[in-house]
Amino acid sequence: MPRQKFYDTAVQPEKAVLIGIVTPGQTEQQTEEYLEELKFLVDTAGGETVKSFTQRMQKPDRATFVGTGKLEEIKAFIDSEEIDIAVFDDELSPSQLRNIENELQIKILDRSNLILDIFAKRAQTSQAKTQVELAQLQYLLPRLTRLWTHLERQKGGIGMRGPGESQIETDRRLILNKISLLKERLKHIDRQNETQRKNRVELVRVALVGYTNVGKSTIMNMISKSEVFAENKLFATLDTTVRKVVIENLPFLLSDTVGFIRKLPHHLVECFKSTLDEVREADILIHVVDVSHPNFEDQINTVNETLKDLGAIDKPMITVFNKIDAYKPETHPGEDEQPVTLADFKNSWMAKHNSPAIFISALKKDNIEEFRSMLYERVKAIHTERYPYDQLLY
Repeated sequence: MPRQKFYDTAVQPEKAVLIGIVTPGQTEQQTEEYLEELKFLVDTAGGETVKSFTQRMQKPDRATFVGTGKLEEIKAFIDSEEIDIAVFDDELSPSQLRNIENELQIKILDRSNLILDIFAKRAQTSQAKTQVELAQLQYLLPRLTRLWTHLERQKGGIGMRGPGESQIETDRRLILNKISLLKERLKHIDRQNETQRKNRVELVRVALVGYTNVGKSTIMNMISKSEVFAENKLFATLDTTVRKVVIENLPFLLSDTVGFIRKLPHHLVECFKSTLDEVREADILIHVVDVSHPNFEDQINTVNETLKDLGAIDKPMITVFNKIDAYKPETHPGEDEQPVTLADFKNSWMAKHNSPAIFISALKKDNIEEFRSMLYERVKAIHTERYPYDQLLY
């Protein structure tokens, strides 16, 4: 009897190259950090990064983003290593996308498209799926022409109007109609969510905010003792999760929200604004920071800018510097290039500027009781001001 052959049926990850530019005022170290984040996005999407390319330029090339010479270098590497995807760290225009695809002859993604793909995989609820689909259509609309270049007309003049143009117009109309339907559906979902929020308005509301992958869901699970999906991936949480929490007989609502990220596509922010209503309507914000990340100061700025756009920057806030168990002094050199210890950082202007602040490890449960006490005092102050007749409870 012949030996039966077994084949590996596991899906192999797509191999990707990353491409970014170094502009004036931006150091190569910053560019490397940005590409490292882009690599994390590719990993989250299920791809495998093989190599990163950078090009120093005043501004992106209008035709090819990185210039023809660099594109030829990337093309040679792609052909030799059988690369599947080229991912650019900035949003590409429709003409750039078309020119780069014609040259490289592989799938091209920009940062916005990659984030949309991750959001589409992560979306679980009807609201999140609707928001992602709306953002995808808004991204696709100005890029329709490249999908129909094989049908575009070759000449001008009477009688020479090719089928491509009419097909593009048909697709554009269908997409615009779909966008209108999705917007109406979101309005309906928003009205339902608003009714739910009104039903629980009597409790103090606390919202976890922060850069993506800083440990918000882990803190949510720890404080609320519930099971919220959490893993070491970007955008592990898309849907806002609300839990009732009780600390020393004092009840309040704690919500976990989608993480923020650098260069988050504008249309995606617009689509997810309804999800972030929990942030706008919260009484207290808990800004979670990954203190072990070498670029956490930029992450703080990104979150603050997003909160400013949402009109929530002036809300009472507790800054939680998380992941102290992973903090490494050598990744945070000071002005004199000496390693900054965690004790040094606690006394720095950064910690004082973001006070009240507390340093914890949600994973190792370090300083958790101090954090719960700080949160309790903040919630109690708002509750007793709102309901003075309840003070005997405490």
